Amino acid sequence: MRLELAAIASLIAASTANAFAFTSRTQTTAFQSKSPSALFAEGDDELQTSEFSLNALTIAGAVKSLVDQTIVVKYGGNAMTSDALGEAFCQDVAALQKLGVRVVVVHGGGPQIKSMLEKVGVESRFEGGMRVSSKEVVEVAEMVLCGSVNKKIASGICSAGGKAIGLSGRDDSLLQCTKLEDKSGFDLGYVGKIEEVNTELLDDLLDMGVTPVVSPIGTGIDDEKDIAYNCNADVAAGRIAGELRAARVIFLTDIAGVLDKKMQLLKTLSVDDIKTLIEDETITGGMIPKVSYATDAIQLGVGGAFITDGRIPHALLNEVLAGGEESMGTGEGGTVVTL
Repeated sequence: MRLELAAIASLIAASTANAFAFTSRTQTTAFQSKSPSALFAEGDDELQTSEFSLNALTIAGAVKSLVDQTIVVKYGGNAMTSDALGEAFCQDVAALQKLGVRVVVVHGGGPQIKSMLEKVGVESRFEGGMRVSSKEVVEVAEMVLCGSVNKKIASGICSAGGKAIGLSGRDDSLLQCTKLEDKSGFDLGYVGKIEEVNTELLDDLLDMGVTPVVSPIGTGIDDEKDIAYNCNADVAAGRIAGELRAARVIFLTDIAGVLDKKMQLLKTLSVDDIKTLIEDETITGGMIPKVSYATDAIQLGVGGAFITDGRIPHALLNEVLAGGEESMGTGEGGTVVTL
């Protein structure tokens, strides 16, 4: 699939309907889904033409490198609890589809699960940073994730002009799991360790131009096929990306990215850099599992892993397209991890 430059610009404008802004690497003024004629009519014609052309060229370069490639997005955090951010995310997925990028969405839903557990009076607790998943907890998690949350995302992408279908990890044995044995000795209940991914199902949908929206509830293997497992959404996204040999995996989070000891954003890191930063305690606490999921994905063969601030409107589209042909992000929206 090859798109002409003018078609790229007009397609972005039409698909997003005045919804998002791009920032170029040279810090040009963002444009917000305006037509070329509107851009040329405002202010200095020569300046506006330059800005529009630069944005179009940047987008063209990104599309050239990613067209017909697969990206996997882990969607969660504040981006899921804000209606405005959620709508922007769905628009981003639809726009990428129209540009020929194959997108898989893996979503979380911790706040929604917590709220429902409280409503139905089911107790839960965390051990070693993970939710202990009794059979009752998994039933509630499955109801929330595979029901309202999953279908809302799939429907939102369709409403934005894309094509999507909601899936559970139990559908066609998409996420095949065994019981996760915690290294600290905690019994986490029905928390799943993903052993196999049914990539054929995902590839079939992607080949049809449909975005699979996956809820991280896995299924047991062989005699345990009737058992549902609660899986970590970040782990599921990384594993799916690795099995699909995706060009990119993007973790939308509630943080700016990886920060140094002076609280400055580290825009790019290698796997070796991360090991060093963990050893010298620059990376600590809750950031360690986030970078671990990213490095795991890279080591499985993913081209690049983005730890991206999902609180920024249209974070997905900005990071995927505004980096140009290298497709390594804007350098402002988070941290990119590579080999």
